[in-house]
Amino acid sequence: MKLYKLPLIIHEPSDDTEDKFMAEIPFLPGCRAWGETAAEVLENLQSVAAQFIESHRAAGDPLPPEVEAASSEPVGSQIPGEMLVAV
Repeated sequence: MKLYKLPLIIHEPSDDTEDKFMAEIPFLPGCRAWGETAAEVLENLQSVAAQFIESHRAAGDPLPPEVEAASSEPVGSQIPGEMLVAV
């Protein structure tokens, strides 16, 4: 298993996003998801991103270099992560 730490952008509900939250991963062209809440859109985006990466692997297509550079292998039972805290 590989882990990918990928930047994402979350757009708040607006006319452009059909009044839903929309999130996208710029390194994965076209990888977008929508949801009623910020939590739902993140869950949906994680699923879409995993399918995007799995599809590329299954087809033997290379992932964008930025995505490969953001990958890591879990070490033992530790999984690296990040958290963004806004105050």
